[in-house]
Amino acid sequence: MGLLKEVTIEAIKKLPDECSFEDIMYEINFVAQVFDGLKDAKDGKLLTTEELLTRVEQWVK
Repeated sequence: MGLLKEVTIEAIKKLPDECSFEDIMYEINFVAQVFDGLKDAKDGKLLTTEELLTRVEQWVK
């Protein structure tokens, strides 16, 4: 089984039995975003703190 699938299944298993469909989808989305971020970091697609702050400042103007 692939790592992405294993991590996703483990995250879902940790949810309470009475969780909602939305809770499950949130976990799946969270795991996918973490894996996307790790791939971006591996590919060198990173921002410095200064670059991030500059972008945020532009958003709030």
